[in-house]
Amino acid sequence: MNIILLSGGSGKRMWPLSNDIRSKQFIKIFKKPEHDIPMGSEVADGYESMVQRIYRQIKTVDPSGTVTIATSKSQVSALHNQLGENVGISVEPCRRDTFAAIALATAYLHDVQGVPENEAVVVCPVDPYVEEGYFRTLAAMCEAAQNGNENLVLMGIEPTYPSEKY
Repeated sequence: MNIILLSGGSGKRMWPLSNDIRSKQFIKIFKKPEHDIPMGSEVADGYESMVQRIYRQIKTVDPSGTVTIATSKSQVSALHNQLGENVGISVEPCRRDTFAAIALATAYLHDVQGVPENEAVVVCPVDPYVEEGYFRTLAAMCEAAQNGNENLVLMGIEPTYPSEKY
């Protein structure tokens, strides 16, 4: 599965915990699963951030999956700090909202990661609070899109009002 995680926002909705310097997706607020906490570790080590949680869930469901994070230059260091140096990162030169971030990240997948143009790509925000079954469903949808005739599949909830955000 090729997945793009959108992480370009400032995350100010959790103010005062999050702000221009510390975005919400990097704050360690979720308890790690018991089997991931080493014996004798500090209490703070028993927590993970939104980005760490979603990355762990994806890699649990599909260990060989290609994860690319679309983000701003200001978040690259935090991403490497929390996920390691081997995570794929597509850096937006400036904020241009969702479509531009997706277009740039898919170009990164093709040009840098070598993903063929006709291969399916899943796009998600970096901050959903979901169980691992969600990513199993995404993997199944990705496979169905890969093997079907459709070139766009959308999974979401029925909107309650019109919006230009997506």
